[in-house]
Amino acid sequence: MNTNLTTILFDLDGTLIDTNELIINSFLHTLDHYYPNQYKREDVLPFIGPTLKETFGSMDQDKMDEMIRTYREFNLTNHDLLVKEYEGVLETIQALKEAGFKIGIVTSKISDVVMKGLKLTKLDPYFEVVVALDHVEKAKPDPGPIFMALEKLNSTPEEAMMVGDNYHDILAGKNAGVKTAGVAWSVKGREHLESYHPDYMLENMRDLLGILGVEKG
Repeated sequence: MNTNLTTILFDLDGTLIDTNELIINSFLHTLDHYYPNQYKREDVLPFIGPTLKETFGSMDQDKMDEMIRTYREFNLTNHDLLVKEYEGVLETIQALKEAGFKIGIVTSKISDVVMKGLKLTKLDPYFEVVVALDHVEKAKPDPGPIFMALEKLNSTPEEAMMVGDNYHDILAGKNAGVKTAGVAWSVKGREHLESYHPDYMLENMRDLLGILGVEKG
């Protein structure tokens, strides 16, 4: 049990809400347009986590902006159809809030789509701070987004934890000097995440309550 923590920061995609199918399908749709029949589902899994600029920029700098627009158009159109919540998330967030924890989101997604996902899964009332891609100069694993969230929440690294499904989240947390928790439901696989040595591994989001000494319900 860690009773020194007051502040919990969460990644969004693949951590709080299940956007994996939306992201995978958005990549496949985009890449099939520019590189027909070259990419399969397993080929796009490594693209989950990095920013779209990193992924598409490494393929073709000249077409990067166009590819991002194609991706986002498909992503927005199909958002509500493909996004769903993870079991145990809503009740955990409610319990943390009731227990007086400061909670925020640090994501590599742009803010308008972040809010769309939070509203769809009824998580939007609980987060005091959202640090999205369009709020920062450098994305995770740079510690800047975490520092920004902590400043807005009036918290220090020593009292904070970063929870995420991707190695970018774990490295960003370590770079910022906060505790880290990986989620075993990561699409990249539990072993991949464990190789980055998070302080905790969650089998279900409810595990956070035990770690933090919060009574359930």
